[in-house]
Amino acid sequence: MKPVGCRLSAAILALPVLLLSGCMFTTRKLPVPKVPLVMHTVSPDELVAQLNQRWAALNSLNATVEIQASQLKTREGIAKDYTTFRGNILLRKPEMLRVLGWVPVLRTRMFDMASDGKNFTLWIPSRNKAVRGSNSLKKRSLSQVENMRPGFFFDAMAVQGLEPDDLYSVVSDTETVEDAARKHLYAVPEYILSISRRKPGSQQLTPVRVVTFTRGDLMPYQQDLFDSDGKLETQVIYTNYQDFQAGKYPSTIVIKRPLEEYQIVLTVEKVENIALTDDQFQIKIPEGTLIQHLE
Repeated sequence: MKPVGCRLSAAILALPVLLLSGCMFTTRKLPVPKVPLVMHTVSPDELVAQLNQRWAALNSLNATVEIQASQLKTREGIAKDYTTFRGNILLRKPEMLRVLGWVPVLRTRMFDMASDGKNFTLWIPSRNKAVRGSNSLKKRSLSQVENMRPGFFFDAMAVQGLEPDDLYSVVSDTETVEDAARKHLYAVPEYILSISRRKPGSQQLTPVRVVTFTRGDLMPYQQDLFDSDGKLETQVIYTNYQDFQAGKYPSTIVIKRPLEEYQIVLTVEKVENIALTDDQFQIKIPEGTLIQHLE
């Protein structure tokens, strides 16, 4: 009896002979992904230039949305979905943000959050409580809620342009997506823009963001944002772009926060690119409200 290694070598050597001989085979059909009718080709510099131009053209946003929040306990396989409610998101460059949530039916404020990019205030009227703190998380709490900071909303609402010290690379790829209802496969050609920065005093590069564009319209459909330790902090998915007053904007934005294990789905109803004043980013806290200060 020949050793196993010899038999294996013989089989490997016989494979090219079988392929060339044209015998001992059957033919079967494989699903062919449908390709988009339009596919743009641009250089990495052109892709970045277009992103920078869109970001430069945006000064402020006033968005009316429906908000669906979910708490995800992935290890336990449990998801807790909260009741959908209406909200308004105001954004003004460089870092001004305000998010208001409204109690369904009653149309009273569920919460009101404002940030100037450095500090934030969160007011919860039903609890007669307000929370104030720095946008930078200095000390991690055992409470995941207390670890939340409003900056991710600003980052998710618009894909920002690159900073002067950002380094980047672009690769071309194709993702195959299955439409189970129509039993079709779709090929989605894409560009993947990886943005990083050099660690001070080192040649090491730390990831900042990865932005994925469809080559059908060169619009971002996914953005992954990383913290200073290189961990995935926020993942944002943009779908179904529509024409709003502010221009082309996704009608659905899914924000995933894997470290805190929650997800927010924004269904966008209206987006305006209008001038916003300083007082629109101020919250008047009523007297007697309990104020908690976070580190």
